[in-house]
Amino acid sequence: MKVLVTGANGFIGRYVVKALLDKGVEVLASDFRFDGIDERATCVDVPIFDGQENIFELVGCPDACIHMAWRDGFVHNSDAHIVDLPKHYTFIENMLKGGLKQIATMGSMHEIGYWEGAIDENTPTNPSSLYGIAKDALRNISKLQADKYGACWQWLRAYYIVSNDVHGSSIFAKIAQAELDGKEKFPFTTGKNKYDFITVEELSEQIAACILQTEVDGIINCCTGQPISLGERIEEYIRENGYKIQLEYGVFPDRPYDSPAEWGDATKIKQIMKMGE
Repeated sequence: MKVLVTGANGFIGRYVVKALLDKGVEVLASDFRFDGIDERATCVDVPIFDGQENIFELVGCPDACIHMAWRDGFVHNSDAHIVDLPKHYTFIENMLKGGLKQIATMGSMHEIGYWEGAIDENTPTNPSSLYGIAKDALRNISKLQADKYGACWQWLRAYYIVSNDVHGSSIFAKIAQAELDGKEKFPFTTGKNKYDFITVEELSEQIAACILQTEVDGIINCCTGQPISLGERIEEYIRENGYKIQLEYGVFPDRPYDSPAEWGDATKIKQIMKMGE
């Protein structure tokens, strides 16, 4: 099987590429930089957002595509989310028109907006950031596109990702960088909000498992299904890595659009992961 991974050198992409390669998949890695990508992958140095109608052929005629390329993912109200939306539409449209049979796109819990409790594929969306609005729009658009061409459509909804990568923009990356910088305190919120945390390695295994099957499609929560408070999970992260830095609770207010507790319903992803056992 040949799988195109866009955003292959991104925060999640590098791990997804490795997970696929470890399963014996031929990986076509698309990005604008390739220095962090597993050498076993075939690097595809083709701009995917230039509107080429023959993009499917240009990237190597993959059997499936995991579309993760996204600009300013950690800047929730960047104009780029809306400005880039037509480019995502055109890329997916031309890939499907060219012959792509399976498209899996990265979604986000931020499509949902404010919600308390478990999130499943039927949970209504009411996004409260430009990032969430754009992801929600692309979810609806890409579903129509896949249906039009008779392709398998999977929307991989991610939640809170734990990583030791200091080059990222997540709260975990910021704490890791602060530790490296010798900081003793890290200014923080109350830390009481509960979320669904998953390591980037486990998330990548889930994403790889999703693309290697078509029986389970639609919206798929890539998650653990277990809520834990932000403060508790970060304290655990600090202990796991032997850091000395301490959280300074209450310096920043909780964001008004953050729920006191929300997590993913893991029913579908557990079904998929059992297929590979």
